[in-house]
Amino acid sequence: MKVTDDAAAAVSKRSAMTLFSDSTSHYSHRVRIVLAEKGVSVDLVEGVDGVPVPELGDLNPYNTMPTLIDRDLILYESKVMMEYLDERFPHPPLLPVYPVARAESRLFMYRVERDWCSLVDTILHSSDAGAVAVARRDLGDSMAALSPIFAEKPYFMSEEFTLVDCCIAPILWRLPALGVDLRATKQTKPLFNYMDSLFGREAFQESLSIQEREMRI
Repeated sequence: MKVTDDAAAAVSKRSAMTLFSDSTSHYSHRVRIVLAEKGVSVDLVEGVDGVPVPELGDLNPYNTMPTLIDRDLILYESKVMMEYLDERFPHPPLLPVYPVARAESRLFMYRVERDWCSLVDTILHSSDAGAVAVARRDLGDSMAALSPIFAEKPYFMSEEFTLVDCCIAPILWRLPALGVDLRATKQTKPLFNYMDSLFGREAFQESLSIQEREMRI
C-alpha cells in the first residue's frame, strides 16, 4: 500500500511508537496489554467516544482503531500488531518458541475471535435487541462451559501467559459492562480464579484506560 503525502507527513512528526486507541474497545485493549507486558513506551492517541482523531484517516485506509505506527510502518489489525510487538520486543516472549505450539496459539486466537469476539461485537453494536439478548446468553453459556479447562493450567491451555490471554482478558474484564451475568459456582470457580490472576497482573492494571476502570467499579 502506498502511503499518501499527508500520511507520510503525519508519521514523520511522530518519533515514538504511536498507538491510536479506542479507550473502550477490547481490540485496542489487547494491544495495550501487550505493550504493557513488554514495558514499551508508546505515544497513546485516544479517540473520543470511539471516534478516531482526524489524523488517523490519512494513515489507515479503514480509519479504524487500534492503529499502530512504528517509524514508517503502519499496522491496523490487532493480531498483526500483537505478533509484531512480540517479535520486535522478544522479552518476555508471548508466543511459544516451537512451531507446533505457536500454531496452536494462533488457532486459539482465531477461535476467540470467532466464538467470543463476534458475540461481544453483536452486544456492543447491534440494533436488534433480540440478537443482543441471544449474544449475551451465548457468551455467558460459552464462558461457563469452558470454565473447567482453567483448572488444568494457570493460563489458557498454557503454563505461561501468552497472546491468547491478551485476547481473552479484555473480554472477561468487560463482562459486567456487557450485561453478562457470570455467576460464581463450583463449575465456574476455575474461570474466576483465572480472572483474578489476569486482572492482578501489573501490566494488565497499567493497560486500563479510565473508562475501562469504570467498567468494574
